[in-house]
Amino acid sequence: MSVHSSANIKRITTHILQEMKNRGEKISMLTAYDFSMAKIVDDAGIDIILVGDSASNVMAGHETTLPITLDQMIYHASSVVRAVSRAFVVVDIPFGSYQGNSSEALRSAIRIMKESGAHAIKVEGGAEIKESVVRILSAGVPVMGHLGLTPQSIYKFGTYSVRAKESAEAQKLLEDAKLLEECGCFAIVLEKIPASLAKKVAESVSIPVIGIGAGGDVDGQVLVVHDLLGITQEFKPRFLRQYADLQSVMMDAFTNYIKDVKSRDFPNESESY
Repeated sequence: MSVHSSANIKRITTHILQEMKNRGEKISMLTAYDFSMAKIVDDAGIDIILVGDSASNVMAGHETTLPITLDQMIYHASSVVRAVSRAFVVVDIPFGSYQGNSSEALRSAIRIMKESGAHAIKVEGGAEIKESVVRILSAGVPVMGHLGLTPQSIYKFGTYSVRAKESAEAQKLLEDAKLLEECGCFAIVLEKIPASLAKKVAESVSIPVIGIGAGGDVDGQVLVVHDLLGITQEFKPRFLRQYADLQSVMMDAFTNYIKDVKSRDFPNESESY
């Protein structure tokens, strides 16, 4: 099977993602939060687009993901869905919209699916959110799990450092991954955990495992698009490979535009009516 065997698929689905894991084809996943960026990412052939609550950081300038609201996530997701023709679109349920109350979790998931047109939702946590996961899945909404460093719990952790280095936390993470699979999740994201543990998780569950800072032995990778493109330069963790330096490209374009306006070079005769 060709490594590019998903390239000619018209629309990625949970079934296709499972087939990709089964045959050893790696799954590519990136974030997007607006129509223009999502269209470029989709046209490039990405498998999954995550409308991440990282929009709270890169789009709104918040220090954490906690402030973003359900309404704001639906706005971003709707913008992305309108741009996408091939990728599978997953949306983060934001902090406070599913923890501790499975009825609220179901309402939040249904709102995202109905109002944005997205294909699935993502939640952070394991056994502690089992009831919410089961309730959402019972309504026919596909659920992606998220274990390891879970940014919505940053104040509990107190640090963005690597998770599950100690055996007790590693064992709980492995058990949580198996639990999420048993509940019916179609995939799991593992964030910032030892590569050896991520490999063990990917081999222990039959559903796709997507890594971010979790080594290369998982079933796919995800990055925040602004980090990959070098639009945000302040955040440079070890796991990030920066594929462009768009901050410099954009800064050059903006400063040249300002210079041309100030010097009356723009607009010239050919750019006027």
